[in-house]
Amino acid sequence: MWRSVASNALTLLIVLLIAGAALVGWGQVQYRAEGPLEAAICLQVDRGATMAGVAEDLSDRGAVSNARIFRIGADYSDKSGSLKAGSWLIPEGATMAEIADILTRGGASSCGTEIVYRIGVNRVQLQVRELDPNTNRFVELIAFDPTAEPDAQSVALYEDVRGQADTRFRIALAEGVTSWQIVEGLKSVAVMTGSVDEIPPEGYLAPDSYEVSKGDDRNDLLALMRARQEERIDQAWRNRAEDLPFNTIEELVILASIVEKETGIAEERPQVASVFVNRLEQGMRLQTDPTVIYGITNGRGVLGRGLRQSELRGRTPYNTYVIDGLPPTPIANPGVASLEAAANPAETDFVFFVADGTGGHAFARTLAEHNENVARWREIEAERAAEEPAQE
Repeated sequence: MWRSVASNALTLLIVLLIAGAALVGWGQVQYRAEGPLEAAICLQVDRGATMAGVAEDLSDRGAVSNARIFRIGADYSDKSGSLKAGSWLIPEGATMAEIADILTRGGASSCGTEIVYRIGVNRVQLQVRELDPNTNRFVELIAFDPTAEPDAQSVALYEDVRGQADTRFRIALAEGVTSWQIVEGLKSVAVMTGSVDEIPPEGYLAPDSYEVSKGDDRNDLLALMRARQEERIDQAWRNRAEDLPFNTIEELVILASIVEKETGIAEERPQVASVFVNRLEQGMRLQTDPTVIYGITNGRGVLGRGLRQSELRGRTPYNTYVIDGLPPTPIANPGVASLEAAANPAETDFVFFVADGTGGHAFARTLAEHNENVARWREIEAERAAEEPAQE
């Protein structure tokens, strides 16, 4: 009798073990199988949240087929204790394993609402935008100049979004902004702290996008901008062409800043750089308006009008119609493309260029060719001026 009982018990144990193994195997398959989510979602994970609570949220939103399997799988893969607060984009059909990885890998939030402070050459703009999980594109909610007086509705929405726990903040610097413009723009970033007592050297702040958090110090961000730009400058200098008509890193940055201010078309920058390199090699003056303007404004905003003949003839350290060679300092903060163009200009015979009416420039090897290009540009300007009244 006892032998029969023991045999039955052993049989039952074996059945249970087989069933358990099958259940574990099934759970592993479910954990790594394509998920049921039909459209991407943005999942917010609050500080102090648990994997169990997140599992239920995912189940309620149709991202996982079984909350318990998700939680057990996260436990088994040692991810439950690594849950990161933030707003996370969960893509369509994501497996439970992929979702667990998204929620625990860390880094910047990948979706949700974002406030972007754009510091441009001509203006500062505050933009509130939200990522659409279905298109993975940002949708602008509002945009206004924070230094002016925006309408009350925009301010109310901005203040509401700024107070939300999962809102992200970003500083976006345009290529060609001056260091003074950057410092002035940072003053309008209300979530940051710290006063800047000294304008950083011109040309040595990297135009880029920077994610910041509430309470970050402006000086720390400026130090990051400088470190990033110095890396870019060093790389451009290490990879520079041979026999350039200048000998120092500072001169490379100066030339890059001039290229930056002369064209916004990345593909043109090596050609623009070649014009100035050819002029330097031939002993010609650079004769570039942006340097003259910098000598007038010192980089503190835009001139807002055309240059006067007296200003083109006036002697300042930055008037390249009067001085020989490069000006004494950069005139803006150049981007990567301009640094690379200055370090490796195109091999051309061009020594002139002028706007061509398309946003780009017409290049010339001789003064006669250049005069023809200038005449064409004058015709385009006259045609546009004649069309303006008809468009009003």
